[in-house]
Formats: sequence, structure tokens, C-alpha cells
Amino acid sequence: MKRVRVIISGRVQGVGFRYFVQEKALHFGIKGYVKNLPGENVEIDAEGDEMQLDRFLAACRRGSLHARIDDFIVQKIPVFGYTRFRIRHCSDF
Repeated sequence: MKRVRVIISGRVQGVGFRYFVQEKALHFGIKGYVKNLPGENVEIDAEGDEMQLDRFLAACRRGSLHARIDDFIVQKIPVFGYTRFRIRHCSDF
């Protein structure tokens, strides 16, 4: 099991990118969340089997049809134990 936090910049807000990430998470069996950050970045907090997580991250790095990924920063962090993947709002804690 592995967990990462990813900060993505580019054209990733207002183009359906969070829904794309959620779809990929469900496809690869990844747990965690995706949310818009203030400004123009998106944060992904994801955990799962290392191989599946790597595949998920590769798909996210390619981006959705209307997104443009300028920067994709991945930081490994301790496993949390998420039970599902969801889209969070900036105000969610």
C-alpha cells in the first residue's frame, strides 16, 4: 500500500478534470480524494496498491481531453486508510 499527495497546475479547473480523476481512481481501485485548491491548482490525495497507483498517476498526468497539465508534483506520504475515492470541495476538512 502506498499513498501520495499530488499538486497539479495548468488548465485543470473548470474543464471536468476532477471527474476525470475520480473515474480513473474507480477504474484502478484507488482511494482518497481530489479537490480544487484556491487559485488554479488541483490536489489529489490517493492511496492504493503501488502498481495500480502508478498506473492511476500516469493517467492523471496525461490529463483529460480539455485539461492542460503544466506541473505535476508528487509527494509520498504515510498511508491513511481511505475507504473510497471522492471529489471534495475547498471547504471540506
